Amino acid sequence: MSDTFQGLKQAALAAWGPLERRAGRAYFAGPKVADALSVSQGFWDAGMGVVICFWNGEGASPRTVANRCLTALEAFAEAEGDHYLAIKAPSLGFSRELVGEIVASAARGSVRVHFDAQRPEAVERTRKLAESVMGSGATIGFTLPGRFARSARDAAWAARRGLPVRVVKGQVPDPAAPGLDPRAGFLAVVDALAGKARHVGVASHDATLVREALERLVSNGTPCELELLLGLPFGPALREARTFGVPARIYVPFGEARLPYHITEARRNPRVFAWLARDLWRAETGKREKMPGWTSAPA
Repeated sequence: MSDTFQGLKQAALAAWGPLERRAGRAYFAGPKVADALSVSQGFWDAGMGVVICFWNGEGASPRTVANRCLTALEAFAEAEGDHYLAIKAPSLGFSRELVGEIVASAARGSVRVHFDAQRPEAVERTRKLAESVMGSGATIGFTLPGRFARSARDAAWAARRGLPVRVVKGQVPDPAAPGLDPRAGFLAVVDALAGKARHVGVASHDATLVREALERLVSNGTPCELELLLGLPFGPALREARTFGVPARIYVPFGEARLPYHITEARRNPRVFAWLARDLWRAETGKREKMPGWTSAPA
């Protein structure tokens, strides 16, 4: 029985790669930074900000990833809309030299460089890398996942440093706290930042969670915004942002198509298969969620 299960598992994982690349096209702008800027223009015209990030494929060298980030920063010089650059420390090999190049270029263009969330075992190295480039002339941001036991402590660190923070649920469970509820963890991080943080991005499409988080931040006078991933439904969460009068920002990836979930999640969440079917359809038809008449929220 175990041999049969292992065989099925290996077959599923082998099939996942091609399916992920096809379905992942629903979540990214295209292979080039010009594609990301083209998609971003529609959001800028609607009064929204964007986050642009290069998503690399397997085997891409840290130097290649850094070059694509630098190309994006060069392209930003012609962009007039609100934007910042997100980077992934493991994809850059945790290289102080490469990240230093990116931050120096960002400083020249007054662009924020934001460290995306990673797996639990990569957080400490990512945090040390972020600390190493603080004071280099560019604003440095950091992402905190609700599923990580350490995130509330990291929130205090970020608040003391005056960093803009993005709060996410997190895709990967923390081995130190495998039973931690991501929604409860998300709100715990928000509570740790409320009234203390320089700025908080509430990154979720869960409208109920968005409402609870924004209520806590706004009531404490914390500058905040809603952040959403290109390709996922916008409407309900955007309506919550409008209710609280906070702006919205869309995360726009370019490069290699991928999905914000993995087949290994299917064992605890069978909806993964429904999501995959939906995303394959959307990728093949080129259909994405339409913005529901969004305009900038009042101050």
